Amino acid sequence: MNADLVIKNGWVVTPEETFKGGVAIKDEKFVALGTDDVLPTGKEEIDAKGKYILPGIIDGHVHFREPGLGYKEDFTTGSTAAVCGGVTMVMDMPNVTPPTADAEKVRDKIKLAEGKFLTDVAFFGVVVQTNIEQILPMAEAGVIGYKIFFGETIGNLPFPDDGACLDAFRFIAQSKLPLGIHAENRQIMAYHTNKLKAEGKNDPIYWESSRPDICEAESVHHAIFFAETFGTKLHVYHMSSKQAAWMVRDAKARGLRVTAETGPHYLLREYKDMAEVGPLLKMNPPVRSRDHAEVLWDGLLNGYIDMIATDHSPHTLEEKGSDITGKMTKPAIWDCISGFCGVETAVPVMLTEVNKGRMTLNHYVKLTSENPARVWQIYPKKGCIRLGSDGDVTIVDLEKEGTIDVNKLHSKNKPSPWHGWKVKGMPVCTIVRGHVQMRDGEVVGKPVGKVVRPNP
Repeated sequence: MNADLVIKNGWVVTPEETFKGGVAIKDEKFVALGTDDVLPTGKEEIDAKGKYILPGIIDGHVHFREPGLGYKEDFTTGSTAAVCGGVTMVMDMPNVTPPTADAEKVRDKIKLAEGKFLTDVAFFGVVVQTNIEQILPMAEAGVIGYKIFFGETIGNLPFPDDGACLDAFRFIAQSKLPLGIHAENRQIMAYHTNKLKAEGKNDPIYWESSRPDICEAESVHHAIFFAETFGTKLHVYHMSSKQAAWMVRDAKARGLRVTAETGPHYLLREYKDMAEVGPLLKMNPPVRSRDHAEVLWDGLLNGYIDMIATDHSPHTLEEKGSDITGKMTKPAIWDCISGFCGVETAVPVMLTEVNKGRMTLNHYVKLTSENPARVWQIYPKKGCIRLGSDGDVTIVDLEKEGTIDVNKLHSKNKPSPWHGWKVKGMPVCTIVRGHVQMRDGEVVGKPVGKVVRPNP
């Protein structure tokens, strides 16, 4: 057999083991894996030179802003940033203009994506007060899951009230797709925000106080009750609080299909860092104190938080109310928009923690490849190095060191709280279904990305 691409002389990493050797890909699928002496020849061969061959990394939470908000980011710039960050597949959010809120908009977005993505991609549909009847048609049109914005966020979409949720959760359960929630209680947010404004507390350090931990926890508790009642598969996006993490842990212990993700900023930054980096670290929900981060780490290590995702959400620096260093250009944190770039920086930031011994590389693979694919029901097509699976590979150099420079990021806009962050461990090659898309930080491939549909 002659393969299209053979990668050899590396260390193949799965959640269960690490072995010396490589992989072979033909017709976009893995056709061989093992020691170098059992691999076939390839039309193209890559000498991994002792580096680590990971299953392609999946970012299950990005905002690439098309349609309607392409001045912030677009499918081409976003997926370019992704492959440069070692990511082979992304899952794109529905709060665009117009929102991805019915079957026609889903089909329009899929068509819009054609010929633009360097990664593979899946799309979410949004559920609001007025589109409950579109839940099942959106599944038929190809969404990978649904999102409800219980918390007020970018676009300020109208979330379904409890009455509408009775039907929404029931229909979503019928679709057999998961429902992801932005979990924040709007009344609690409004009360604390208005109180802080009245007290003249306008500095970035007060952002976390406007959306306290109970704000997220109450919303998670509420959603778990609905999910348990209707048998809905529930996923908590961008988890930030220890209380919410414990609720997911307890729901799993009761046998419920409840999953969660968290992001590098919740694990490694603290709300007090906003005194230094200002609006650059402003995110919904907010970054919290170290005691919350420690529980999130425990959740990742012990299985009650399932994955790492970035919530990549770029804006212009003018919208952020900040320059690249974090110096505010607007009078109050309330005037600065939430969100920042993450898809290109997450892998080196987290590999740095692997190098520090915070988790094994095998477990990192589980959190960034296998678990996202399982949660969103695309495993084993994605998320693993396995015969017949898509030939997605991220090669990383654990010894490579550097400093994150936002000016070198590939997103259309580059606000990031990671500017100047020292890292050890970087992606050096990104391969999407056997197509080499990135080498040594630069794009070498073409937009070969495909839309991935789930298999519930």
